[in-house]
Amino acid sequence: MNLDLKNKRALVCGSTQGIGKAVAIELALLGANVTLVARNEQSLKQTKSELHNNGSQLHSYLCVDFNDAQALKELVEQFVQRSGPVNVLINNTGGPAAGSIAAAKTEDFLSAFNNHLICNHILAQACFEGMKNSGYGRIVNIISTSVKQPLPNLGVSNTIRAAVANWAKTLANELGKFGITVNNVLPGATATQRLTGIIENKAAKTAASQEEVKKEMLHEIPLARFAEASEIAAAVAFLASPAGAYINGVNLPVDGGRTASL
Repeated sequence: MNLDLKNKRALVCGSTQGIGKAVAIELALLGANVTLVARNEQSLKQTKSELHNNGSQLHSYLCVDFNDAQALKELVEQFVQRSGPVNVLINNTGGPAAGSIAAAKTEDFLSAFNNHLICNHILAQACFEGMKNSGYGRIVNIISTSVKQPLPNLGVSNTIRAAVANWAKTLANELGKFGITVNNVLPGATATQRLTGIIENKAAKTAASQEEVKKEMLHEIPLARFAEASEIAAAVAFLASPAGAYINGVNLPVDGGRTASL
């Protein structure tokens, strides 16, 4: 099985913590030159220092806040012009805050739409031509199992994640003829800061303790445990590799079997 990403440039968003960081580490281990994207420069420098380097890998980072879509557009376009084509794009952004959809404000939807779909689109557009010209293109969007089964108390997230999934499927149909694949990885409950926040939020709004909330969540997972970020990263890395060349336009749950639908 060919998992070699040597001489490939990978742009990994949200890559200083959680799943994004785990993906960056995994792609570097497979030989990719990794460019980290996040808003905290100190964290970017620290993560860059943790990436595997065989002596010839050229890791780098871009410091930008996704709340400023225009700044992102200018920065990534300049980066591509300066550094050459991006072969692997990993779209990953922290999810919207928990809460019911009935209580959501219109600005909550607009902010999430901008941070997820609009920024994903800006990044993809900046990478298209380089992928076509280099003969290698992989776009992997890390979203949520909510695109198959909406999750309780994540109203804004459920809505925006579904939009991203449909954007990605449409993009996959258009770019497939160039050998560029577009896929979505749908993580289940994963041991990250976001999961901790979800548990704390639910416990604060109910009479349950955090431990009781955690047990309730685990009861819904056939494997009876939360995922490690590295397990999500392994699925992303496979789709980004040469071995994943004929997988295109799919939503891949990596959730321990929690999602009830096929």
